[in-house]
Amino acid sequence: MEEGKGRVCVTGGTGFIGSWIIKRLLQDGYTVNTTVRPDPDGKRDMSFLTNLPGASEKLKFFSADLSNPESFSEAIEGCFGVLHTATPIDLQLNEPEEVVTKRSIDGALGILKACLNSKTVKRVVYTSSASAVYWQQKEDDVMDESYWSDENLLRDLKPFAWSYSISKTMAEKAVLEFGEKHGLDVVTLIPTFVLGPFICPKLPGSVYTTLSFIFGEKNPFGASRLHMVHVDDIARAHIFLLQHPNPKGRYNCSPFIADVEEIAELLSAKYPNFQISIDEVKKSNDVKLPHLISKKLMDAGFEFKHGMEEMFVDAIECCKEKGHL
Repeated sequence: MEEGKGRVCVTGGTGFIGSWIIKRLLQDGYTVNTTVRPDPDGKRDMSFLTNLPGASEKLKFFSADLSNPESFSEAIEGCFGVLHTATPIDLQLNEPEEVVTKRSIDGALGILKACLNSKTVKRVVYTSSASAVYWQQKEDDVMDESYWSDENLLRDLKPFAWSYSISKTMAEKAVLEFGEKHGLDVVTLIPTFVLGPFICPKLPGSVYTTLSFIFGEKNPFGASRLHMVHVDDIARAHIFLLQHPNPKGRYNCSPFIADVEEIAELLSAKYPNFQISIDEVKKSNDVKLPHLISKKLMDAGFEFKHGMEEMFVDAIECCKEKGHL
């Protein structure tokens, strides 16, 4: 049976990035298998995915859990590419860091083993995180993909979401090593704070964190500037790396860095009813995140399409539309 551009598996299809990738893949003519966490009662509303154009013919759901990596095999079978976005996130530190990290690594490696066994998978794109790059002793202002976060430093400093940062760093290293060792084509994409509209019902954590001053919260990250990327550019970058004839290793995906003050002023002017206190924003931020440059991705031929103001407006309008603001 002709499947258009071929069959791709997206893990974590109900998440912010995963669901937008599915939307894009369907638009581009791919057939998609996606994994969702087990839902024994069948109560989860999947209409945000099943209502996507093309979904009824070209989107298939599979139940899988990172705690049981073998559960991904069926979804991967017959696919030529796998986009692995699923990840355990425990920002409240409900579980020990070792547990979260082990699940993240075991899950990712289990998925890669299923890719090897499938005999059809030609490439895996793993979604990493900027937090796997910038936590280190060197305080360089600009960082490319050669930088890796220092797990011991994260354990010492215990910044916001530190156990997540360790799990992403160690899982990314593990998937690249596995690919190298077993001759599997694995590349990693490194997003920074992801903003923009969302089709998933839940308010995405990165949108909430980046817009924290609009929600009347103190930015939990405490950053004086933020690096950001639009969700549509991240989705397009995944598909770009899937299609690229010969990608290698890691790719930063972050076109913008801006002072939080600048962002607050921009949004204050655009949305005066939010009553953003610029002084409060100034006070609460002292961590200076580095600029993660995306030169390698752009040199490979990728073009970012969305501007910074558009990113915030899209996110805010979507929050208003879905009743989060």
